[in-house]
Amino acid sequence: MIIESILSEYRRYKALAEMAVSQVKDDDLHKSFGDEGNSIAVIMTHLSGNIKSRFTAFLTDDGEKPWRRRDEEFEDRQEERTTLLATWDEAWRVLFDAIRGLEDLDLGRIVSIRGKGLTISDALQRSLTHLSYHVGQIVLLARFHAGREWKSLSIPRGSSGEYNLNPTKERHPDQPPNSQRPATDR
Repeated sequence: MIIESILSEYRRYKALAEMAVSQVKDDDLHKSFGDEGNSIAVIMTHLSGNIKSRFTAFLTDDGEKPWRRRDEEFEDRQEERTTLLATWDEAWRVLFDAIRGLEDLDLGRIVSIRGKGLTISDALQRSLTHLSYHVGQIVLLARFHAGREWKSLSIPRGSSGEYNLNPTKERHPDQPPNSQRPATDR
């Protein structure tokens, strides 16, 4: 049940990033703010590298793979959207495959990241925190780039009262309305 909840959070953050990116023009994927700012494309490339490194052979190999070139993830390659999304999807496939192989009893097992032993629970929490940080950046940048064309990913401004009457984003679609059971993501 805990693993399924964690998996739902990963799905939710992946979907948030993708809904935000879908609202951005191709050229804007590579625009950054300021000299040291990262573009959406750079953040997605970084997350893809991080996810693929961490979750390839998750239980047996160190999470920082020798083939990963982290510093290069922060260089904008000017890749087309299709290439960027293919790399993104491949990383997520690796993550989902690794997590689907876990059970709640595995959460206390030790995995290694950069030579440091962490419980699987700690490694997953650390990964989700890192992911949520960068997905927030993607959403913020996408919102700036989309401007007035932006479509809210959550409750639009001024719509809280209406939403509270039917909080569909708070529950699984199979969960009955007004249920007190905590939601799981789709």
